[in-house]
Amino acid sequence: MRRSRRSEVISGMNSSNITSFILSGIPGLEDYNFWIGFPVVSMYIVAVLGNCTLMYTIKTEPDLHEPMYIFLFMLSAVDLFLATATMPKMLGIFWSNSREIPFNMCLVQMFFIHFLSALESGILVAMAVDRYVAICHPLRYSAILTNKTIIKLTLMIVVRGSAVMIPIPLIIKRLPFCSANVLTHSYCLHQEAMKLACADIRVNIIYGLFVILSVMGVDSLFISLSYFLIIKAVVGLVEEASLKAFRTCAAHICAVLVYYIPLIGLSVVHRFGTAAVPNLHILFGNVYLLVPPVINPIIYGIKTKQIRGKLRRIFCKRMNWTKTPGNL
Repeated sequence: MRRSRRSEVISGMNSSNITSFILSGIPGLEDYNFWIGFPVVSMYIVAVLGNCTLMYTIKTEPDLHEPMYIFLFMLSAVDLFLATATMPKMLGIFWSNSREIPFNMCLVQMFFIHFLSALESGILVAMAVDRYVAICHPLRYSAILTNKTIIKLTLMIVVRGSAVMIPIPLIIKRLPFCSANVLTHSYCLHQEAMKLACADIRVNIIYGLFVILSVMGVDSLFISLSYFLIIKAVVGLVEEASLKAFRTCAAHICAVLVYYIPLIGLSVVHRFGTAAVPNLHILFGNVYLLVPPVINPIIYGIKTKQIRGKLRRIFCKRMNWTKTPGNL
């Protein structure tokens, strides 16, 4: 009888008693959810238009079929998917108070958010390597960054992201969730969901720390090393040459800061609590997902002379086509 009772308890602890999570908007501003939805959807539209325009320009212009722009094309695609993975449900919260998300759907969204974040981090490393080779080894640029090398780097980034992020929903699924199921974000994150479990979450904490250190930590070290070598290479050049070298890196540096600052802030806030500013983690969470897809195409459109010129040429061509008598 005791064994039977014990097996029932163990069985209950190995399965989740909840079937869904409840997502949150912005605590304290529930009465303004309808109006908050408008700037959110505006940011999403800007992100879609900006990234699609950037991808179309790179794809259709043969002059932009170079490693730097191929990596930028990948970055835009990842930003687009990352925004789309969260935006429909987020708008459902703000505009129709549809806060419930099925348990398994939450795990799927969780995987894609973390997986796409790992891809973005890896692509930023590849772009840093591209800038290092272009500035420190300009004569060997084409020989080093061949199409074959780019394909290998892309496969490494995708395989690493998959291998590291697939366990995340699995170690959440094994946890029992007794009654608490309200998440404070508008989307599903591993570090948020694990805190609701009514069991020991040390495995989740250790694995989450491993992911941060082995992906974002290692990537940030590689990016820092690339720029250390770039600075070392250009410091002996004349002022004009140094400024030209740094201008070619300006857009990438901005993209790195836009990605890593909210990510580090979100991780720190989740690790050490939010007693000082209760809603700080929500602010960092929304900035982390919504701002990079909006800002990156603007940064590269403004800072990159080649893309700016191609966009102007495409726009002028379209304007001239619409003004011809046959098209009026």
